[in-house]
Amino acid sequence: MTTAEPTTDGSYRNKIVAVEPGGNEFIAEADRHGKPSQLFWTWTSPNLEFATIFVGVLAVAVYGMSFWQAVTGIVIGTGLGALAHYFLSARGPLHGVPQMVLGRLPFGFKGNGLPAVLMSVTAGVGWFATNSVSGAYALAALFGIGPLVGLIVIVLVQTGFAFFGHNLVQAFERWSFPVLAVIFAVASVAILTKSNFGAPALEPFVGDGSMGGFLLTVGTAFGYAAGWTPYAADYTRYLPSTVSTARTGFFASAGLFLSCVVLETVGAASVTIGPALSENPTEAFVGELASPIAKATLLAIAIGAIAANSINVYSGAMAFVTIGVKLPAHIARALVTVFFGVAGFLVAWWALPDAAASYEAFLLIIAYWIGPWLGVVFADQYLRRGQAIAGFLYDRSYTNWPGLASFAIGLVVSVLLFSNQEKFVGFIARGAPQLGDITFFVGFLIAGGVYLVACKSKISAERLAV
Repeated sequence: MTTAEPTTDGSYRNKIVAVEPGGNEFIAEADRHGKPSQLFWTWTSPNLEFATIFVGVLAVAVYGMSFWQAVTGIVIGTGLGALAHYFLSARGPLHGVPQMVLGRLPFGFKGNGLPAVLMSVTAGVGWFATNSVSGAYALAALFGIGPLVGLIVIVLVQTGFAFFGHNLVQAFERWSFPVLAVIFAVASVAILTKSNFGAPALEPFVGDGSMGGFLLTVGTAFGYAAGWTPYAADYTRYLPSTVSTARTGFFASAGLFLSCVVLETVGAASVTIGPALSENPTEAFVGELASPIAKATLLAIAIGAIAANSINVYSGAMAFVTIGVKLPAHIARALVTVFFGVAGFLVAWWALPDAAASYEAFLLIIAYWIGPWLGVVFADQYLRRGQAIAGFLYDRSYTNWPGLASFAIGLVVSVLLFSNQEKFVGFIARGAPQLGDITFFVGFLIAGGVYLVACKSKISAERLAV
């Protein structure tokens, strides 16, 4: 059985100051607009923020990498995440639905609830809180206010953008791009000219400072970049169905890759100048900058946090709606956005006292579930190549339990064997700490491999039945 897709009615189109109606419906051609090149700033602006910089800080200050070891790990990890983002973004214009709706193919309608919940919590609460903390600290340092006051300001602004929806979020990314690009370019040049690229590696807090630290760097950079992949099609589904999929994927992945690599490299370089960790990490980062540049950079960090979290809370709400919770159709996504804004604020408030430790663990844990999720999604995409899929996406009776099982097997086995966290070290990681934390790679391979074996015959039968 297949079900017709619910569609938008053509009333939203390119309106900016209007609440996006509905939730996760198929985007009708009458509502399609834009071009692939806009995706460059859509995915550059949200990464021009302090959370990106701190990935590089962690590589040197916590994992014990030299500057050049850190840069190599950053490029590899970010490149892998950007490659995944390329392929998932390219599907948006073709199918016109959010990323988590496409997830109903490999997991089934009900089975997709698990990754959708993980994504909504990761994006709408986890990332929301992480970025809100950096923005709050930036405002606190800039205006001499308490971090809690800064947090309230940041949360209100970014939740407001996400409440209105897709078009306003996209517009804000476009408006903030030149401001963020110029300020961070000036700050980056100032920091790089003062850096000591040949400085010896520091004593690592995590890992063994060699291969283990390097793999932790790759994993952290991958976790940051791949953390955007469950949102990919959310921001390409409004493009006309006739646009080039190659250009769509290219501009989305290029914005992600360049912004992450540049700022993470600057973060790694900043550690070679002076102390990297303090009660206010954003203040420590700008400590070596001249006062006008430092103030402008703090302002940019706050704007960048808003740019990132407008996307996070919007897509987190989109994923939650995709679970199948029945809400008033015309305001479903907007209502859930407010809920995640409140939840994210509470978590951010809790994380304020120890932002650095919370962030490092969060990045790796994101990669734990995204690795096997990507493995299943790409395996399904490979098996379904050329297949018509529209009739399955909104069919509540459609099941694919082997897909959920593949995801669970990849996640559980990889964590039990290779996790390297303070609260739990996997069985293999205990005996071989030089591996660092490769949970995400192992999870990807196991989940994808199991899915190819378990679902090949099922998908072949569906292809014949359609």
